[in-house]
Amino acid sequence: MYQAPYIDEAGLHISSYNDIRDSLVEEMRAIYGNDIYLDNDSQDYQMICAFALMAYDVQQALLLAYNNISPATATGTGLDRVVALNGIRRAAASYSTCLVKLTGTAGTTISNGVVQDSRGIQWRLPKSVTISNDGTATALATCTTIGRITAATGDINTIVTPTRGWTSVINEVPAIAGVNQETDSALRAKQRISTANPSNTVFEGTIGAIANVDGVVRYAAYENDTDTERDGLPPHSITMVVDGGTDQDVAQAIYLHKTPGCYTNGDIEVNVSGSLTEIPIRFYRPHYVDVAVKVSIKTLTGYTDATASQIKANIYDYINGLAIGETLYAPNLNGPILSALNGQPSFYVTGLAASKKDGEPAEVIAIAQIEAAQIAVEDITIEVVI
Repeated sequence: MYQAPYIDEAGLHISSYNDIRDSLVEEMRAIYGNDIYLDNDSQDYQMICAFALMAYDVQQALLLAYNNISPATATGTGLDRVVALNGIRRAAASYSTCLVKLTGTAGTTISNGVVQDSRGIQWRLPKSVTISNDGTATALATCTTIGRITAATGDINTIVTPTRGWTSVINEVPAIAGVNQETDSALRAKQRISTANPSNTVFEGTIGAIANVDGVVRYAAYENDTDTERDGLPPHSITMVVDGGTDQDVAQAIYLHKTPGCYTNGDIEVNVSGSLTEIPIRFYRPHYVDVAVKVSIKTLTGYTDATASQIKANIYDYINGLAIGETLYAPNLNGPILSALNGQPSFYVTGLAASKKDGEPAEVIAIAQIEAAQIAVEDITIEVVI
């Protein structure tokens, strides 16, 4: 039954399309009598459906506008506008970069060059690169695909735009991975921490400040308020492990919010200007633990190369999305793997092994407080069992 939109403690309530349509049918019968022909093929019924859809669209827009006034329910650009009131911005996606070595004839100029990695992803060279007298040149290649794209040493090895005198390309160092755009759920969490924590403790206020630093994508915080070392943490200290943001911005956030006299623990040290002197602020960047995964599957009807790619993508996203200091449990990978089925039983898992890269398989891969698990696509192997 149709009801006008109303708000209670549960939020805004609107009617369904079917309720609006049925209510209009009843109104038509009340006006013109029960003998009016309103079957599905009648012009009057089709007009009622058109009016009902318009009314429902208006109510949907009203619900969207209502939900977008709260960070708990806002989405997309609506959420961006809400958190902007707290001075918070969504972390933008960035492009991966990698130093590559070009070889060829001395003096050769490469204009708008493009190279490619082993997965077919392209990387763009600077506008102009000239090969030096020793027959080599080093250039910073930028991935043409935005987001977290990795490239292990030797992956970028194909010339896409041939130039006379340019013979080869190789990356002798791994790429510096970009970041994906911050998701709605991550942005909500950042807003919640940034606005709620300052009213609790100084330590939580420091965490909130770090969460709000531009470019920070994840972080972990530890406190030792005892007189002795505990869990590897110095006495009366805080330890911040921060992924993203500039060193200076992270150090400034810690300095402005930490307890006076509290020791900051870490292997990165930045001098921050205080009111009287410079203060050394220390923190950690995550120490990455490279992981390898092997999945053995039995294929069924409907399995394609795209299925294999989706399995790899799901494993990649899951492991690289783990929190700093979060242990990797190999059995938990079954969820991301099976989600590649997408409702169609095209394979089943016969074996699963995870390990530290070049290490022995283990069901539990321990990650220390200042570490973070990471995996490259090339370290994910899918074995098809006959």
